[in-house]
Amino acid sequence: MLIRTPISSFASRLNQVLAGPMLGKTTNKAIIVLSTIIGLLFSAGTQADTSVWRVSSGSNVIYLGGTVHLLRPSDYPLPDEYEDAYQDSDELYFETDITAMTTDLNIQVQMLQRLTYQDERTLRTVLSTEAYDALNEYAMSTGLPLMMLEKMKPGLLISTLQVLEFQKLGFTPQGVDAFYNSRAMGDGKNTGALETIEEQIGFIAAMGEGNESEFVLLSIADLEDTEQMMAQMISAWRSGNARQLQELFVDDMRNQAPEVYDSLLRQRNLKWMPQIEAMLRDNDKEFVLVGAAHLVGEDGLLEMLQARGYDVTQL
Repeated sequence: MLIRTPISSFASRLNQVLAGPMLGKTTNKAIIVLSTIIGLLFSAGTQADTSVWRVSSGSNVIYLGGTVHLLRPSDYPLPDEYEDAYQDSDELYFETDITAMTTDLNIQVQMLQRLTYQDERTLRTVLSTEAYDALNEYAMSTGLPLMMLEKMKPGLLISTLQVLEFQKLGFTPQGVDAFYNSRAMGDGKNTGALETIEEQIGFIAAMGEGNESEFVLLSIADLEDTEQMMAQMISAWRSGNARQLQELFVDDMRNQAPEVYDSLLRQRNLKWMPQIEAMLRDNDKEFVLVGAAHLVGEDGLLEMLQARGYDVTQL
């Protein structure tokens, strides 16, 4: 299902709040943007022990941790292995610069410009009658006026609707990566990013491009399963049930949207690998926190690292 693909992971980051007249003159209400729908973790085994891996090359070590980008207060404290890896690390790396996403007004303006239609197009003109009617019915059921959404591109539209569903279930932007980004700032630890914010915005902007109606219809169908999906996701993350998580998310994306799978997972993993390998050649210890979909499977970071001869151990 397309809703289960990382809209950046994106997407995501849900920490980004876009304020202003983006939805027209009817509202100044902030809209939260999800940079990644999948923020989970699963391992290569059927039943994992934890969500963190130690990767080593001789005496050089990094840690890889899968993240859930949205959590409930009841999901804390995190598994002990996260804290162990954090304490043993000199630097933290995230998918993108989380702090800039939440504090840089220029970034927020750029997001508004790239994630909304800046010409005469609206969702009514872009979507088929079937898709637009389905969207209108869904919006009415949530109490969200469709006119607030008309200028959103599909990636922003679905991200926003998904976030609203998460909020109803008690999820907040204080996920694993946001939590440790704040910790690193407070402790004076250096942080880095695997890709630029501009790249992440581009991923969201491209979602559904060329097949907008199909993307919206499939995504709305998935929204109805949000509660069940999130319950399964958190449970699998806590227990490390790799098979369930792969079936729920990665397999769906690869089978139903191979182009999305290639661009959002495989190609990004390949691009990140030189950076990760460079970390394995220095003397510092890095803790790399990414959406778990990037870790698992034949195109996941864990298998790529093992194939290149690195020692990968689950904590």
